[in-house]
Amino acid sequence: MNKLIIAEKPSVALRIAMALSGDGRPRRSGFSGVGYYEIGSPPDAIYVVAAAGHIFTLRQKDESKKLPVFDVEWIEAYKVHKAAYFTKKYLDAISEVGKKCSFFINACDYDMEGTVIGSNIIKFLVNGNVNSEIRPGSVKRMRFSTTTNVDLIESFNNLNDFDFSNLYAGETRHMIDWMWGINMSRALMQSIASVGVKKTLSVGRVQGPTLAILSKREREIKEFKPEPYWKVFIKIGNVDFENKRGSIMSKIDADTALANTEKGPLIVKNAETKDELKPPFPPFDLTSLQVEASRVFKIDPSRTLAIAQVLYERAYISYPRTASQKLPYSLNLRRIITDLARNDKLAEPVRQLLDKQRFKPHEGPKEDEAHPAIYPTGEIPRKLNDEEERVYLLISKRFLSCFAEYAKIARTTISIESNGEGYSATGDEVLQEGWLSFYPYYKLKESKMPKVSAGDKVKADKIYLKDGMTEPPRRYTKAMLISLLERKNLGTKATRSAIIDTLLNRGYIKSVSIEVTEFGMSVYNALDKYCKEIIDEELTRKLESNIEEIARSKKSESEVIEDAKKTISMIMGAFIKNSSEIGNELKKGLKETELSSVLGTCKCGGNLVIKISKNRKQFVGCSNWPNCNVTYPLPQYSKIIPLHKICELCNTPMVKVFSRGKVFQMDLDPKCESKKDWGKKDAEHGAKLPRKPSRKSAGQKQKKQAPASESEETN
Repeated sequence: MNKLIIAEKPSVALRIAMALSGDGRPRRSGFSGVGYYEIGSPPDAIYVVAAAGHIFTLRQKDESKKLPVFDVEWIEAYKVHKAAYFTKKYLDAISEVGKKCSFFINACDYDMEGTVIGSNIIKFLVNGNVNSEIRPGSVKRMRFSTTTNVDLIESFNNLNDFDFSNLYAGETRHMIDWMWGINMSRALMQSIASVGVKKTLSVGRVQGPTLAILSKREREIKEFKPEPYWKVFIKIGNVDFENKRGSIMSKIDADTALANTEKGPLIVKNAETKDELKPPFPPFDLTSLQVEASRVFKIDPSRTLAIAQVLYERAYISYPRTASQKLPYSLNLRRIITDLARNDKLAEPVRQLLDKQRFKPHEGPKEDEAHPAIYPTGEIPRKLNDEEERVYLLISKRFLSCFAEYAKIARTTISIESNGEGYSATGDEVLQEGWLSFYPYYKLKESKMPKVSAGDKVKADKIYLKDGMTEPPRRYTKAMLISLLERKNLGTKATRSAIIDTLLNRGYIKSVSIEVTEFGMSVYNALDKYCKEIIDEELTRKLESNIEEIARSKKSESEVIEDAKKTISMIMGAFIKNSSEIGNELKKGLKETELSSVLGTCKCGGNLVIKISKNRKQFVGCSNWPNCNVTYPLPQYSKIIPLHKICELCNTPMVKVFSRGKVFQMDLDPKCESKKDWGKKDAEHGAKLPRKPSRKSAGQKQKKQAPASESEETN
């Protein structure tokens, strides 16, 4: 019988076809402008087609605006969203090829999303109705973690039974997220509309708790009252010994500690050196990869996932959407390490592992039933751009370091006492680098400690007092927040960065160091006061746990959905009852946010405010748009603060820019004489401005995107 293999993306479909064709040259045909592949001949042909992500989506069955809404159905995505119209040609091509086949193989990503994508297509092909059921006899599943020829052939030769539990769990997540999002978001928009404001708002199942986490931190920061403190130190050589009292909140107590110490003598109470073994970090799961790429390269977590997906589709790394820190023996780790020797940038660490026959990895505790940790496949990458190569080498060197010897460290701890005042310091010295030489992205801080023994009298090079002010809690970066959401079990490994992006796009938060806007605070305050369940972490965790129970065949799809409907109905009752109060709270926050983003006055009399374009680039636009098209560029990924003064040269407002560790002032006009040297390497300040700024670069280019951005404002 003819078989149809459905891949999630065209690049993966091509790799499957090349692997199964034997000679790497499958026959390529096309329909409706979309290519597909044929291997062998009917009646035993294999056809390989590609989806383009989700070809089907959920929508409300009727057009009622009454809340709550629960009556939903699956339908072709192009019939619902204009942006998804390109998927029609993919569905047309799949349908045409599907007519020739009676056996179907879902080769989409082996997770809930991939199962839903492929299953919806199969239901549509077999039954003509995506809301129907799959017949188990004619459907199988390909399961692979890399797109190498070896793994794809192995997967095809050992097809799995269809993963119905994954399907039911994935469908349930889609249904609950859709019902939650549509009901809560419509309720928010109806509330603000009731007080005369029209604005696109949303609050998803994980969005709400995430906003709550950020808002509570924002409140802590704004309510924080700094207090002075003092610390007392003894300096011996290059080592500072800190008083064991730590931060002393009284100046009198600090002066007393200093005076006691200065009287002397300084006696060594304890000096101990212990050799310790430091194990390597475990291999990457998705979250740790996103966090590390952000720390090392300042790459946005969403961008890291996109890069990793490209590397996976080109067979250079394994499937990136994994929560595992395990590298099972079945991966043939010796073969992967040996193959990596062909890469000049990895040859030396590979040689060391091969010489010592080290093929057992140090692993972490986290597991994922579907996929192992992220690892390089051994395929030699070709034509990678700079970011792709950085991420590839980060993954590869982390992988190789897992097999290296533990680092050996001498840790010295010294305690000193003077007239009842205790001091201590600890320093590390690397005795054997081990895995540290394999992974250059981590540097252990070393400190050369003085050679002393217990009972010795020592002489201080300096005894001093250092004052400071207590600081508020740190703001979260996107990477920090993703890591926190994982620890709290909120969202999934694949959706956490997208959830944060949505909060940015809705104007609830801003900046690289995440700051909740006044409008975001008003959304949180309204929900916290009137509908606490929307921002309740425990409720979201319970729903996610129920979905996981479906995947383990311990709960039914209908049971979990009915439970979610009851919860949503209860929340809607409270929401509708307090609609006008919620609307007034939102209106107030929106007004305060708009005022806080004003940088100055436009020549037309309107306010010059920070806006966000469709592609999430920040720029300055006039509040009187579309009647005024004045725009100015801004440095990206930077915090902008108005200085409330005008440039004497060009008469545009001055701002202070906080950009990637640098702080500087500038006016808004890129043509201003003050910027004549901008563009030189030592003066870029993170903003890639032209050597000779022109009005065209500031105005005309931005004017094209400004009109489309008005509904996308985040400030």
